[in-house]
Amino acid sequence: MRRLPTDEPVWDLTFDEKGVLTAPAAGDFLDEVTAEGVTDLFVFSHGWGVAEQSARELYDAMFPLIREAGSGAANLGTVGFAGIYWPALWFPPTPATPPAAVASPQAGEGAVLALSAGTAAVSGADIAASLAKGFADPAQQQTVTELGRRIDEAVAEAGAGETAAAKEQRLADIHELVRSLVPPPGPDGEFEDAGETALLLDTDPKTSYQAAAEAFGSAPPGSSTQGIGDWFRNAVNGAKDVLRVLSYSIMKARAGDIGRAGLGPLLATVHGRSPGLRVHLVGHSFGARLVSFALAGVGAPADSPVTSLMLIQGAFSHWTFSHAQDNPFGSAGALNAFADRVHGPLVCTYSVHDWAVGVWYPKASFLARQDSEAEVAGRWDGMGADGYQAVAPAADRVMPAEGGIDYAFAPGTFYRVNAAAVINDVDGQPFAGAHSDIRKPQVAALAAAAAAAHA
Repeated sequence: MRRLPTDEPVWDLTFDEKGVLTAPAAGDFLDEVTAEGVTDLFVFSHGWGVAEQSARELYDAMFPLIREAGSGAANLGTVGFAGIYWPALWFPPTPATPPAAVASPQAGEGAVLALSAGTAAVSGADIAASLAKGFADPAQQQTVTELGRRIDEAVAEAGAGETAAAKEQRLADIHELVRSLVPPPGPDGEFEDAGETALLLDTDPKTSYQAAAEAFGSAPPGSSTQGIGDWFRNAVNGAKDVLRVLSYSIMKARAGDIGRAGLGPLLATVHGRSPGLRVHLVGHSFGARLVSFALAGVGAPADSPVTSLMLIQGAFSHWTFSHAQDNPFGSAGALNAFADRVHGPLVCTYSVHDWAVGVWYPKASFLARQDSEAEVAGRWDGMGADGYQAVAPAADRVMPAEGGIDYAFAPGTFYRVNAAAVINDVDGQPFAGAHSDIRKPQVAALAAAAAAAHA
């Protein structure tokens, strides 16, 4: 345990990729929470990246802001904080083409088609070096390294005189390695987050890798169907885009596993030890999925200490909490039956300036759109693009740039908060845009307002 400068306790909770709490010992954590007399514990999960230091910097920025925003709130008592540390894969930065400014004449469909994620500019070795850090299994690390080597070798051979059959074999070998890393299917009901598996498990990499390159702007539009340019070079660049999609798939699956098998049971144990303790879950990006799936592992509603859920630019399906009637998948979302584990409001932010979720995230499921059912608008979109969908009761709010708003949150209600006036700094982030522009007092005030609105 450490402390904020204002003396509030902070626990660093480290989980491995299977959801096992590796530090501190669960008993020590429970003892310390009880000894500190905490009544309101904010539990925050980071998203992108595996570096402990970057996660700590996020928490060191946000915890004091949340503490200040909640200071004096009538419904908050003695506050404590816990930061989740989990192995989230990190894809190297790429020189992406930024989308046109919102409401500009260039912000139409033509501009979207011309976008590039910039993946072709990075080497297979660079991609592998970033991704390998997120695997504990040496065999998987070796597979990732081999993927990077084979991609770079294919790039070097792209202009050589190999036969078409030899080139196709190269792609098949790469794809077999990719398939070996694909996480197993989630429990029934997690279909809304599985769109990218259509690409990762496809049996025709020659076609699908070219389509991936086209979707992410690594090849000219139409090249996968019209034979434009060098098909093998396009397909090899597409292999790099496939690794980006693989990282999405693994991160989403891992976040769900850690939330359901690790954080959720830990919170149930906390409630058993300290029944009066209120827990306020906060998650950013893929970390929003982690804290959400903790609701599926916390047990019955009476066993849950969770009194608010705050998702900041969530990088998972906006249908996750949906009811069946208006869900394009025809079934209730994976967490539809677990919303009652939150004894307060369920809040999420979204911003048109978040390109990581709003622009690139749905492209990871582009192959799944080829089936007739996938034509429903927003089938593969994320929380950070437009918030909870097909939920009830639901309400909309707007986060003003100047802050100072009374959100008038009520327990048991889903709130979509348009944060575009605050989460809007895209400078220097051509791929992600404002996805991580969250270290702001207005965002902290939203978390405090959600926490204070418990039943």
